[in-house]
Amino acid sequence: MTTTADPRAKLPDTPLSGNEALKDRSDYLHGTIKQDLTDDFTGGFTADNFQLIRFHGMYEQDNRDIRAERTDQKLEPLKNMMLRCRLPGGIITPAQWLGIDEFAGDHTIYGSIRLTNRQTFQYHGILKTDLKLAHQSLHKLGLDSIATASDVNRNVLCTSNPVQSPLHQEAYEWAKRISMHLLPRTMAYADVWLDGEKVFTTEPTEPRNKEIADDVEPILGKTYLPRKFKTAVVIPPDNDVDIHSNDLGFVAIEENGKLVGFNVLVGGGLSSEHGNTKTYPNTSYEFGFVPLEYTLNAAEAVVSTQRDWGNRSDRKAARTRYTLQRVGVEVFKEEVEKRMGIKFEPIRPYAFTHRGDHIGWVKGLEGNWHLTLFIENGRLLDYPGRPLKTGVREIAKIHPGDFRLTANQNLVVANVPPELKDTIDKIAKEHGLISKSITIQRENSMACVALPTCPLAMAEAERFLPSFSDKIDEMFAKYGLEDEYIVLRVTGCPNGCGRAMLAEIGLVGKAVGRYNLYAGGNREGTRIPRLFKENITEPEILEIVDGWVGNWAQNRLDDEGFGDFAVRTGIVKPVLDPPRDFWV
Repeated sequence: MTTTADPRAKLPDTPLSGNEALKDRSDYLHGTIKQDLTDDFTGGFTADNFQLIRFHGMYEQDNRDIRAERTDQKLEPLKNMMLRCRLPGGIITPAQWLGIDEFAGDHTIYGSIRLTNRQTFQYHGILKTDLKLAHQSLHKLGLDSIATASDVNRNVLCTSNPVQSPLHQEAYEWAKRISMHLLPRTMAYADVWLDGEKVFTTEPTEPRNKEIADDVEPILGKTYLPRKFKTAVVIPPDNDVDIHSNDLGFVAIEENGKLVGFNVLVGGGLSSEHGNTKTYPNTSYEFGFVPLEYTLNAAEAVVSTQRDWGNRSDRKAARTRYTLQRVGVEVFKEEVEKRMGIKFEPIRPYAFTHRGDHIGWVKGLEGNWHLTLFIENGRLLDYPGRPLKTGVREIAKIHPGDFRLTANQNLVVANVPPELKDTIDKIAKEHGLISKSITIQRENSMACVALPTCPLAMAEAERFLPSFSDKIDEMFAKYGLEDEYIVLRVTGCPNGCGRAMLAEIGLVGKAVGRYNLYAGGNREGTRIPRLFKENITEPEILEIVDGWVGNWAQNRLDDEGFGDFAVRTGIVKPVLDPPRDFWV
């Protein structure tokens, strides 16, 4: 493949990473996955296939809670797969939900459905023997798991606010089109999982830059992207998708109630590595405005520039933000303009006033009702006294509208006819999906999966947050702040999945029972928090936060969020210039 790389984008002559060689010899992601599926000697995948299945939307995991026990029994870890669906914009039909629910109950170890903050769902605990069935079951529902992991453009987010129905529908359609345009074109997914059956009813649109295209993969290339790539569409004033955390962001601009184009943001990302000062979180840069007809051109141009200029020697420095730092924002922007065929117009005015989801019932412009259900950490399972998964199933049986998965791990029951509102409300309350015990603080807290299934986790997150939230709720009650909240997020490692690096208070796992404590993000999701104290325990965290909350209750300005208060009063200095600022 030829490139049009600027000399300043050229990397030193360093060896390619092992993943690059793996992708090159994979035969466009086929590998030997089909042969591995017939190997019953291990419950996992061998050699290159361990990595290649990620391009098909899966990660190999095991239950770390019982790993030592199985080792003592001379058994390999209980290997199983996490499978993540591709669901641009997060919209799904009740009929599809019922199929998803059935498979989770019948063919996964844990029986749960996990809503993710990439606005989709994932299964945990699929044994290798059921993997092909899993993909075929999704296919029968009109779904797939293509490109939800590894070095491709992943699930495209879109603001899920159901009240803005006409504008939301337009933005959602663009999220779907962007997703389709940037998908891998290889037949590997169909060949391996569907016995060659056609995956899509509509085909991806043709790439613009055919002169620099690979025959099979005209946009992504034979070795795909240097690293994962995340894209989101947001409709101001809601920043429910944390737009600044994405490699590529489209901010919807409307005139007279109609979508006219997008402000394009590039280079966001929240992952880092403990102690590695070459890695850092960063909010995205504003490139400019493009009219609607150039949306796909802009998406393709950013992706292909990152494809050609990104670091393929050091995966820790391979995300888009590191390419921008290396070559310069303006150099990257000029190349994008060259590839998309127009210059960016100046950024159109926009502002964010809200993050998170509007929990509860709201009436839409068209007269239907919408119910946003708070699903703590996105885990739908039947708990004692709270059969959440059953409750959603019962709603799906009678709901004629749609479901919308949010980027905050919640679920919107959208377009409920007025005559069904009371019935669905009753079902939700009977199954614990609506509860007076859910505080506004809990609604604004989030955690990644972490232990026991995530192989990267250093500390608990999903299992830690509920009891930690109880203590924070008690703290808020002590200071008369029951109607207030702090954007609080917990992750089991610094990989960024829980988006703690856009929280007002973020906890990042360092070791079992220990976290790094960050503070100073803002409610709008436009500022990175700063490390306050490293490698501390829950009691130490609670003691520090108690002091902060008490001070905030007494000395805050009107409507001042905690993150802004923390910066104004000097608890932390703002992070203005990553990476230098972040590590100081």
